[in-house]
Amino acid sequence: MRSYTLLACAKINLYLEIVGDRADGYHELAMIMQSVGLCDRLQIEPSGTDIIRITCNHPDVPSDSSNLAYRAAELMCSEFPEAFAQYGGVNISIDKHIPVAAGLAGGSSNAAAVLVGMDLLWNLGLTQGECERLGEQLGSDVPFCVRGGTALATGRGEKLSPLPDLDQLYVVLAKYESVKISTAWAYKTYRNIDEESYIRDPEHIEAYGQKVHSGPIVRAIASKNHAIITEELRNDFEKIVLPEYPQLVALKQRFIEAGALGTLMSGSGSTIFALTESQAEADRIKSDIEQQLNDPDLNLWVAQFSPTGIKVSD
Repeated sequence: MRSYTLLACAKINLYLEIVGDRADGYHELAMIMQSVGLCDRLQIEPSGTDIIRITCNHPDVPSDSSNLAYRAAELMCSEFPEAFAQYGGVNISIDKHIPVAAGLAGGSSNAAAVLVGMDLLWNLGLTQGECERLGEQLGSDVPFCVRGGTALATGRGEKLSPLPDLDQLYVVLAKYESVKISTAWAYKTYRNIDEESYIRDPEHIEAYGQKVHSGPIVRAIASKNHAIITEELRNDFEKIVLPEYPQLVALKQRFIEAGALGTLMSGSGSTIFALTESQAEADRIKSDIEQQLNDPDLNLWVAQFSPTGIKVSD
């Protein structure tokens, strides 16, 4: 049986609005998610046994069931027992390029790649929608990472509506190695500071869902109006994360001074990104920031917006 190599794209949030609590314990969200061409490379092959093995070149990535990619493989084994009995377990090797704990969905993208890779390896013939529904069992970002591109995500992030591709935009991603932010902490802290607007009644959440503020940026994406897109960038987590990490505030200001179209924090942090309309401009901004800050703790990458989340590589 052959092996498969897959590229798992990172994601950024062009828009993230927190509506309130849901009855199932998650949060009601309105997000615009975008795949970018910073990718992890995963190799998936038969293990020759009934064992799942995970290896990764990054020391902070676990190799046990706490790894979302491992759980994705376990899910495939339990959902398709006949295929598991026929083909056995898998070896999964992760060549990590997406930074860890960065708000870029690196773990979710790896899980999505495992779902797609094992579908191919086991000749299951699953549709993209079936893979997305499997991903819902693993995490809110996994369905989007299967689909990729540009999408409006609602519910807890699993309800996806595709939007037109923004293939003419580039992004500069910046992540301080030492700054790692817990998503659980971010949600808890946001809830505590935003008591008045934080909706907890499911009926009110449904009504409020008709009034979320994502309409202008959705329309701007539909018309590919980059100026309006950057004006409408929003991340509710910034109000609780940025006061705790002044270096992220300073980094956003550096991006603005360098001439970026717009800048925002992705997810619950701690990656700050800047948008440009060309790779040359993105490369220039990256170089300017590196020279100005000269900080070995700061890593920067340039990537183009991607129309897909998972790519099968040669």
